[in-house]
Amino acid sequence: MTHESTAVGLASAYSNTTTASGDWWRDAVIYQVYVRSFADSDGDGIGDLRGVRSRLPHLARLGVDAVWLTPFYVSPQADGGYDVADYRAVDPLFGDLADADELVRAAHALGLRVIVDVVPNHTSERHPWFRAALAGEPGARERYLFRRGRGADGDLPPNDWESIFGGPAWTRVADGEWYLHLFAPEQPDLDWTHPEVTAEFDSVLRFWLDLGVDGFRIDVAHGMVKAEGLPDIGRGAQATLIGSEPLPFFDQDGVHAIHRAWRRLLDSYEGPRIGVAEAWAPTSERLALYVRPDELHQAFNFRFLTCPWDPEAMRAVIDESLSATTAVGAPTTWVLSNHDVVRHVTRYGGGPGGLARARAAALLMLALPGSAYLYQGEELGLPEVTDLPDASRQDPAFRRGRRPIPTPRPEPDPHTTPGPEAEAGPGAAPARQTTPEAHGTPRPLPGPEAETRTGAGGGTGPEAGGTPARPQADRQPWPEAGPVPRPQDAPPEPNPRPAAPQADGSLRPEAGGGGAPDLLTAPEAEGQDGLRDGCRVPLPWAGAEPPYGFGPAGSWLPQPDTWAGLSVAAQTGDPHSTLELYRAALELRRALPGLGAPEAGGPADPSGMRWEAAPDGVLLFTRPGFACTLNTRPDPVELPAPGRPVLSSAPVETDGRTVRLPADSCTWWTP
Repeated sequence: MTHESTAVGLASAYSNTTTASGDWWRDAVIYQVYVRSFADSDGDGIGDLRGVRSRLPHLARLGVDAVWLTPFYVSPQADGGYDVADYRAVDPLFGDLADADELVRAAHALGLRVIVDVVPNHTSERHPWFRAALAGEPGARERYLFRRGRGADGDLPPNDWESIFGGPAWTRVADGEWYLHLFAPEQPDLDWTHPEVTAEFDSVLRFWLDLGVDGFRIDVAHGMVKAEGLPDIGRGAQATLIGSEPLPFFDQDGVHAIHRAWRRLLDSYEGPRIGVAEAWAPTSERLALYVRPDELHQAFNFRFLTCPWDPEAMRAVIDESLSATTAVGAPTTWVLSNHDVVRHVTRYGGGPGGLARARAAALLMLALPGSAYLYQGEELGLPEVTDLPDASRQDPAFRRGRRPIPTPRPEPDPHTTPGPEAEAGPGAAPARQTTPEAHGTPRPLPGPEAETRTGAGGGTGPEAGGTPARPQADRQPWPEAGPVPRPQDAPPEPNPRPAAPQADGSLRPEAGGGGAPDLLTAPEAEGQDGLRDGCRVPLPWAGAEPPYGFGPAGSWLPQPDTWAGLSVAAQTGDPHSTLELYRAALELRRALPGLGAPEAGGPADPSGMRWEAAPDGVLLFTRPGFACTLNTRPDPVELPAPGRPVLSSAPVETDGRTVRLPADSCTWWTP
């Protein structure tokens, strides 16, 4: 017989004991909403909080437990809101405090918890603290990392650190000092040794907890503390080392004191309220330190996200992750995509093959012990948009491009005559970014050619009613408009060359070259790919053409004209669609006692998960009353049936004794 790709209809009683006891986060499925691209309520082409609230019924029907909202605070939007000018106010682009309050209440009414972003590593350059620092107010610079430069005139950066977005991690100001920014120049890093910084963020967390949020996703949770003395690294391409090698600006032991203090603050509220670390660490054991019993509740498992489509590598990452988190009594937090990486449909090869692998990987992730995060649109099988017009793109990494990193020459031999000193190089920041209007019609995206359907119904949901808008808190959105004085601002640099596809499905700019002998240049000086806009294209909800119900007008990034068949409305009710696969998986995850939170067990295997023998290219593991098979091979494979198939990412053929697993597929089984 052939078993269809989805199966529904099992009892949906919630059986996980951890949820019943209040530790909801241990096995939760949490959905990331990138606010700018989720739903637009007012027709300006940018998603907002009212738009999110109107689409909450889609998330409730999908079956997730909580919603994580990306930053919606007052911000100049130099980095999509991760440059915060006021942590206690909503940017008018997204609404106001009344909208935030009503969204939290509406989510709770639907049984959804709400997690919001907090950005503690850096502020916006327009934050009042940084403006005071540039204005020379006494003591103001001590909240940030200002240093004198190196070289005879201090015209070289204080060290060789590179920005994650490319180029130097330092910008020089009018009086000659430099300030550190691990990301864009518009995002100056805070100095977490200053007591005012600690006190301010305690106050910010309490503000949003008092509003009713259920926790925080902590941006760059590994970055607030830097190594004593800010030592040189001695090599370029530092962004490629993140998560694989120790770095003096990431994953320093001192960050854990901050997270322990925040855990005490969170525990003082009824909930539980949770903290989620966005942390890159060189090993699974280092990552597990963030989720010790007195620290945060969850930490994203990026080693799983970056794992190739290879069964041995997958099994190794799963084993390492479970072992490390089990050792500290925490769950593992799995993730496949987010707003900073290429969508996994494209990462796994794109086209029908990439979609098949992405569907299989989703079932694998949801079958593993612990919590899982879904990035908006992955339930629709959305691919990365790889052909956005340059003028539409807003990722600061793309706009910044590759900038050489100035480094001091060796000290001259005192017995020789020194030659002319090389120019300091581009240690200054690029010109301020503008927000271009989205325009242009993208070319058809290479990928799965879904049948165009404009079917009605499902997934839209009426907008929740609300009370009249309340005024914002008594504060300015940000100080009076006007450029922050950076006298050394440089003219905009040309955009980097187009990205070249990699073997792993990712996209990287082609290497450049040149430069003076004492400058580290591309490829050594490359930052991130600058292609994050491709995973941030607004969602398709319904309709035959853009903006597919995203809002009353257009969208801030253009949507492909091939997305009609990928919309929520088009996929609803189609048992073979990716949306219905996710809905069925989340229903079964709640219904089957062997899924979700780890079952009680002996110390040798507290997760209740065991690997079983399987053919080459196949992973087979069991949990109490449950089995999961993953075929990573490009061809079908036969093996003894582990039980009765209840859900599969592709139709499976079984006679009850043997099963023929399709290529690149995952299947769930019960006895």
